[in-house]
Amino acid sequence: MQNTPFKRKIDSIFEAWKNKSQHHPIVVKGCRQCGKTYSVRKFAEEHYKYVVYLDFFKHPELKTIFDGSLDVDKLTRSITMSGVENAKFVAEETCLILDEIQDCPRARTSLKFFSIDGRYDVMCTGSLLGVNGYKTEQEQQIEDNAPIPVGYEQIINMCPMDFEEWLWANGFTDEHIDLLRQHLKEKTPVEPAIHQRMRELMQQYAIVGGMPAAIRTFFETNDMQEVATVQHNIIADYQSDMVKYAPLVDRPRIRECFDSIPAQLSREYKKFTYTSIRKNARGKDYIGSLQWIEDAGIIRRCYNTEITELPLDGNAIRSEFKVYMADTGLFVSMLEEGTAWSIAQGELYTYKGAIFENLLADIFGKMGRKLYYYHKNGGVELDFLIRYCGECVPVECKAVNGNAKSMKTVLQNPDKYHVQQAIKIGDYNIGQSRNILTIPHYMAFLLTEM
Repeated sequence: MQNTPFKRKIDSIFEAWKNKSQHHPIVVKGCRQCGKTYSVRKFAEEHYKYVVYLDFFKHPELKTIFDGSLDVDKLTRSITMSGVENAKFVAEETCLILDEIQDCPRARTSLKFFSIDGRYDVMCTGSLLGVNGYKTEQEQQIEDNAPIPVGYEQIINMCPMDFEEWLWANGFTDEHIDLLRQHLKEKTPVEPAIHQRMRELMQQYAIVGGMPAAIRTFFETNDMQEVATVQHNIIADYQSDMVKYAPLVDRPRIRECFDSIPAQLSREYKKFTYTSIRKNARGKDYIGSLQWIEDAGIIRRCYNTEITELPLDGNAIRSEFKVYMADTGLFVSMLEEGTAWSIAQGELYTYKGAIFENLLADIFGKMGRKLYYYHKNGGVELDFLIRYCGECVPVECKAVNGNAKSMKTVLQNPDKYHVQQAIKIGDYNIGQSRNILTIPHYMAFLLTEM
């Protein structure tokens, strides 16, 4: 297992990109350590005779190659003479990889000229491309001299491994997943042995999450403490980025926002409040700091809606939102020691709602779904709202099982809420009771019908 590369969904995107007769340089953006560099290098090494790799984070001196003229012949000549290993440029046989391209804005500008030239394919990664605008005055001046090559690059987002990729890593095939999909379609219970195995895999995923380094450590050691050490190191890297890349005035506020996430989600009503960061804190002082963390791909917002109707984005209340970690494993690692063991044993108390809501936000977010919920002061609260089969459908998330009082209220008042069906996700097998579909946590990723 440890020597086997993980199958990633991005591989098929790379295949489609390369097979286009004319294609721009591709830029893969996403949070740190989600597997961008590994996936890009693996694809390039399998599909090109020559791979030229520049890492601007580890070797900042390489940025000087892109000073001055961005003529492609000049750049390739400079790269070849700079001592970069195996630097050979042959038309249609060479792939140039520019890793951590956000550290060299001029290299990103050069993508326009590589695209027009067309002799070499270019693949790029960027961990913090989303935080453009959060620069020092000097750094912004550098970027102003390095315009983004709009129209000459293909940008794709990459997330940590999702639950389906986790299943692949555990030996599941597409045929196995199609069987689960068929059970969902027909609303028939999953066989007990398969159901139990899927429950175990879901519990493991809730703890390990989708960071490739954490998953590999789990497979190699089967030691959750070792996994936690990897996750803590990733969190430390994020905190380091907050110091390195954020404006000086915002750095302590960004850290405060980030550190407050577990406490924000532990409350019964999990709406993000700035006073939970610091007493008397004001939104105008922290809103930019929270945006920086979101732009870095570390968190996802889930917006409250005015009404339980489509379109959800049009009905979103931008000033009312919850904040979830983009990867559930990292969230669990931020909680008190022993939480992972409690999840594995099914003994959750204080954090159970937060953990399983964050798990569902993780699954939906990695599917590409935007996140919404519904809350009114009268007491009606729905964990999530999704567009499913052309309707607005409430989704209630339970750590184990339990009543969904607000969901029943909404369904009993169709004239007021305009909701015809709902989904309850918990420690169940599949079942249907009138207009409520109950499914296990491990089937949430199959709710793909829009």
